[in-house]
Parts: sequence; C-alpha cells; structure tokens
Amino acid sequence: MAKSPHEASVEDEIKDTSMGAPHVVLLGAGASRAAFSRGDRNSRILPLMDDFVQHVGIGELLKRAGVPGDAPNFETAYSSLVSDPNMAAVRQELESRILEYFSSLEMPESPTIFDHLLLAMRPKDVIATFNWDPFLLEAVRRNNHILKGQVPALLFLHGNVAAGFCTKDRVNGFRGAICSKCKQPMPGLPLLYPITQKNYENDPAIATAWSYMKLVLKKTFMFTVFGYGAPASDTAALNLLKDAWGNVEDRSLEQTELIDIRSKEDLTKTWDPFIHTHHYEIHNDFFDSWIARHPRRSGEAYWNQYMMAKFISNNRIPQSTTLKELWDWYKPLFDAEQSRGEVV
Repeated sequence: MAKSPHEASVEDEIKDTSMGAPHVVLLGAGASRAAFSRGDRNSRILPLMDDFVQHVGIGELLKRAGVPGDAPNFETAYSSLVSDPNMAAVRQELESRILEYFSSLEMPESPTIFDHLLLAMRPKDVIATFNWDPFLLEAVRRNNHILKGQVPALLFLHGNVAAGFCTKDRVNGFRGAICSKCKQPMPGLPLLYPITQKNYENDPAIATAWSYMKLVLKKTFMFTVFGYGAPASDTAALNLLKDAWGNVEDRSLEQTELIDIRSKEDLTKTWDPFIHTHHYEIHNDFFDSWIARHPRRSGEAYWNQYMMAKFISNNRIPQSTTLKELWDWYKPLFDAEQSRGEVV
C-alpha cells in the first residue's frame, strides 16, 4: 500500500535534515536531579538550592559564620555573607567546598540523560545550563570520539566546576586544559553570586555565554526548559531571557516545552512570557520530550506535525542499552547527516 502524503515515517524523518534553526535547551538543577535521582556513581546526591546545605555538608561552616545551618535556601544564606568584609575567608572556603563536592561527582558507566542530550542534538543546537555539576562536559569527553567535535553549543550561564575559559584568547574548554592559542592553562569560572547583585556581565566567560544565549533565543524554533525553576532569587537571569525572547506575540510559530514535575498552573505562570497562546507542552519525564522522541530531528518532526499537518511517528531513544549500543543506534542518523554535508 502506498504511503499517504500526509504521513512522515521514521525513515522519512531520519533522512530529513532540513531544519536549520536551533533547538535551545535550558537546564536547571531539576534536570541533574532527574538524571541522577539516586545520586551519582557513588550515590552522592545532586543538590537543589533548597537542600544544598544538607547535601554539600556546609551547615557547620555557615553556622560558625552566624548563618543558621537550616537556612531554607543556600543562595539566601550566601548573600547574607557578601556584605560583611570580615566574611571573605568564609566565602572563599564555601566556594572551595562547593568546587570540591561537585568536582567529585562521577557519571555511571551506563548512558545518562546528559549522554542522551548530547547525542540527540546537532551542532546548530544549544544546551545552556545553570548547573555547576560536571556531567555535561563529562558526556562530551566520552562521546566526542563518535561526534568528532560536532556537538551542540554548550553555554554555562552560572559557572561550572568543569568548564574553563581563556580570557586572553576567548577560548572555551575544560578547567585546567591548555588553551589552543596561548598554550596556558584555562582558569575555571566563578560559581557564587549574591542574589541581590547578580551581574552576568562582570565575568567575561559568563558574559560571552549570555551574549550567545540571547542571540540564539531570537532564532530558535523550540525552547525547552528542563528542571529550571526560574527562582525569585534570580530575576536577573529571567529578565535576560525575556529580553532575548522578545514580545510573545511575535513568537507565533515557536513552541515552548517544559520538562518539570511541578504543576501545570505553576509552570504556565512562571513561563507565561514565553508561551504564545496554546504553543506549549509540559512533560514530567525527559523521555517524553521532543528531543527523546525525535533525536537529532526535533525541528524536522515539529515542522512536519505543526506546519505540514502530517502524521509523524516517534523514533524514541532506546533507554536500556550500553553506550556502544546507543552509538550504533544513532548510526543511521549520523549517516543521513553526512550524506547531506554535515560532518559527524
């Protein structure tokens, strides 16, 4: 039986690489918690801001500084130390402890959501993150021989324990890695900001990341927010995102996707400035998202369904597999991109 012209099969989707606009994904702490709900390889918990003090083990240090050890939110507790010049040593020790904790986190051998994100997106796409953990860059390390450097743009909007930046040559890389231009080790990014003074323009690495984020948000066809709560303590970040998105009435073709376990009412209220009428969807599981159902072809699938009014079939990422099996599964997608001049 001949295939209907109103249908796009999985085979059709694999062959189609026509979408040039970027898919932009924004990660918050909830994404890391979802990826490692039982902790990392050694059962270390990925903390949220509300249980940060408990899991990172800095309650006693805060208590010695006169901050209640049961402070409800770490950023609030930290901000109370910033205005006191006598607390400089405490602030330095806090950053050292946080760097040590997050740097000690290890990925399991099996594929994680971070591996899936990296493999399921193309170089035209963007993964921006507020998270300090090293897992996004660790996913680059262990998948790069397959992707051959053709990874989505990675933007660290609030620092990261694994990321480095050469200020002189404006080169991104791993913390401590040698800059390809000046041959000097790349220093890390700052992690801590007082909530009343969050200025993302002060540090050149973070300012560069935000500059690119604002640029790609204007061009994206789909904006996926995964586990980022847009807390009241970070209005500076939300305002930058709003400015880049622009007037929601001008985004009538774009889709906003929210991956979160919070209520629909809470999410739509928070992200209302990014939602044009009914052009949004909410998932409480990453594997129900566009990226997981249409890896490396989220844009093409979106276009076929919403613009071409075609029936589309899911090409879901396999979940129970090894990394080697996952790489083999992606081969038809990579081959289709290579045949059209995309280097993978």
